[in-house]
Amino acid sequence: MSALDPLASRAIAERAIANVERAIVGKRFEVELALAALLAQGHVLIEDVPGVGKTVLAKAIAHTFGGLFKRIQFTPDLLPSDVTGVSIFNQRTGQFEFRPGPIMANVVLADEINRATPKTQSALLEAMEERQVSVDGVSYPLNQPFLVIATQNPVEYEGTFPLPEAQLDRFLIRLSIGYPRPRDELAILERATDPATPASGSSRHPVDSLPQVVSVEELLALQAAVRRVYVDPLMREYVVAVVGATRGHPEIALGASPRGSLALFHVCQSWALLHGRDYVIPDDVKALAESALAHRLILSPAARLKNVGANVLLREILAQQPIPGARPRR
Repeated sequence: MSALDPLASRAIAERAIANVERAIVGKRFEVELALAALLAQGHVLIEDVPGVGKTVLAKAIAHTFGGLFKRIQFTPDLLPSDVTGVSIFNQRTGQFEFRPGPIMANVVLADEINRATPKTQSALLEAMEERQVSVDGVSYPLNQPFLVIATQNPVEYEGTFPLPEAQLDRFLIRLSIGYPRPRDELAILERATDPATPASGSSRHPVDSLPQVVSVEELLALQAAVRRVYVDPLMREYVVAVVGATRGHPEIALGASPRGSLALFHVCQSWALLHGRDYVIPDDVKALAESALAHRLILSPAARLKNVGANVLLREILAQQPIPGARPRR
């Protein structure tokens, strides 16, 4: 497919957003954020309470471009081979055959990822970074496009294994869907009581009937177009300054790494393309810094005692950093 201009990219993105919003009501920003991660070829960590639509969002994205969707329910007894696949000896041929695991899909939902042991969690590291899995010394490439959407419950920690920093750093963004507004929740109830909906027992969720509105070729063309979005040198300095400020903040024990700078850089490019621009502006950085950086920060004991969140500290950093091209007041 030929290179896309900003207007064509915006049209394709609008089709995708509108399609996902048929299943996710009243969460435009969160939908755009998840799609921005997909276009930037990153992965998403959703940290939220049960029942707000985490699984529905993953399914809706997969249906939108006709991708293969797989769900992995992470539990303490889950093994790495249950994720990546396993080699089985075929007595008929006398050779080992690779039986692919659920990671061999376009959209993989790692549900309640923090309930699996660290050994199983680490099975995702190679897949998320190198886009391949290695079994018995043989590497197998993953499907393209490839997106991991992992979920975890921020309230219930009993019987869980906190994600290590290396695992958290592999996620391009972290988001929270949150509860719907009353009018949006009323719309959800109206859909559930629609007379056109099949009777109980055979009813289907709206996400199951979502059509494919974007082809895989269009999606891959969008991903290629993201890397061509212009980022002015002043904007690059702004990204580096914001990330660098996390490393010297007195209430942050460990700031974001250069991978965090790359994550913010690429998701800003993707965000600009979603909004019909072929260039990044400071508002993109301000809108996405919390989602791209907050989960990469380790707060100091003093900050944890004061119950200060990483999002609050990032807002302070953004407020203190001068905006590129702006003239300081005397």
